Amino acid sequence: MTDHGLGIIEDGAIAIQNERIAWVGTRAALTTIAWHADQVTQAEGLWITPGLIECHTHLVYAGDRSHEFAMRLAGSNYEEIARAGGGIASTVKATRAASEDCLLENSLGRARQFAMEGVTTLEIKSGYGLDLATELKLLRVARRVGVELGIQVVPTFLGAHAIPPEYAGRSDAYVDYVVDEMLPAIAQQGLADAADVFCERIAFSREQTRHVFERARSLGLKLRLHAEQLSDSDGATLAAEYGALSADHLEHASESAMEKMARAHVVAGLLPGAFYYLREAQKPPIEAMRNHGVDMAISTDCNPGTSPITSLLLAANMACVLFGLTVEEALRGVTICAARALGLGEDRGTLEAGKRADLALWRVRHPEQLCSEVAQHRPIEIVANGVSSKRDDHA
Repeated sequence: MTDHGLGIIEDGAIAIQNERIAWVGTRAALTTIAWHADQVTQAEGLWITPGLIECHTHLVYAGDRSHEFAMRLAGSNYEEIARAGGGIASTVKATRAASEDCLLENSLGRARQFAMEGVTTLEIKSGYGLDLATELKLLRVARRVGVELGIQVVPTFLGAHAIPPEYAGRSDAYVDYVVDEMLPAIAQQGLADAADVFCERIAFSREQTRHVFERARSLGLKLRLHAEQLSDSDGATLAAEYGALSADHLEHASESAMEKMARAHVVAGLLPGAFYYLREAQKPPIEAMRNHGVDMAISTDCNPGTSPITSLLLAANMACVLFGLTVEEALRGVTICAARALGLGEDRGTLEAGKRADLALWRVRHPEQLCSEVAQHRPIEIVANGVSSKRDDHA
């Protein structure tokens, strides 16, 4: 069988010890070394992949924005909806009014869909509070989601997501609030691993983004960026300058920005769900990414308005069909490249000795089916941090 660059091991075996992968190779090679296992699982005929990694979501929120779908079908665009009080502002209003327990209940349903599909690492952003109390609430809920589902949640602070209504016309004052009050409180409580900014003409400028980045970096937070979704604001270059983990969207990014991202090892986060829902025409510069060796991660961008999707495999399919990625690029995009987008590439995303024991077992003839056949496959068994769980319908 052709490898397609996926590192396939025929008739393979994996040993797990102390929540880590201890050994990987062929079953024949395993019989030549001395070993003892307390538990042996025969995965005859199944494919084993790394646990999937979802590296960009906004899944903790209240309310819904399904009416915006109808508005877009009638001709309204993203910016028109936002300027009319819809979009992020609409979700902020509902989320501020929701209790922490209510947010957890609503979010668990969405997160559970990811977990059932083999996602063992899940990034969750704040950004629907835009005040300190609500942003803290969102990040606490994100942590609780991981505990409830037994997967690792990577929380990201996105206070610079939009201008809240109380700061209308005073965007610089709001950025000062993010920098002087929100970031220090969040860092002190250890509620976020990274800080993100929406750098765009309807959100925050390069100068404002730089202000947030400087403060976040001084507090020990990693950096991520929403960039070039609606226009070329040269945010990708800023991400490269600051050594951000990733710059996401990138539909309007230039080739020179891709060159700079490659040199700085910034991962490109591809979000085909938002491209699809917004009916965009400008695709990310995939060929430039390939030419310059930029890692391409794939995510759903799960959010209530512009990508209400909870299937990472669907996003992988979209990346192939809409953006022209190969199956190999798509599978890497939801495993190792997604891990690198979270700063976790040394710990997970591939099946290698020493890495965290996150696995998914699939009843497929070849992993290509995970990208080509939409809504047909879920893992038979999932191992998250060395702990196995089987789906009831395959017991």
